[in-house]
Amino acid sequence: MDFTMILGEYRRIWNNRLLEKEGESDEAILKEAISRELRDENSHPRVRKPVLSKYHSAVKRILATSLPKESKLELIALHTAMAEELAQ
Repeated sequence: MDFTMILGEYRRIWNNRLLEKEGESDEAILKEAISRELRDENSHPRVRKPVLSKYHSAVKRILATSLPKESKLELIALHTAMAEELAQ
């Protein structure tokens, strides 16, 4: 998987997110961003949604974009893997 390309596609969808950490790989940055998104860390603690709800919203948002199908599938696969990891 080309994490540099997928990170670029992720930035196109979530353009208001800070997605840079000095010294970290694109893979680590992308996985951390998806993990924060699924844990709803960008929301106030009282209004946070469960991981499954955030996963559903993320997949809907990815599918609604004009990204190439391959990029959509890779982003959804990453979201799925991260959601399964967080559910454990």
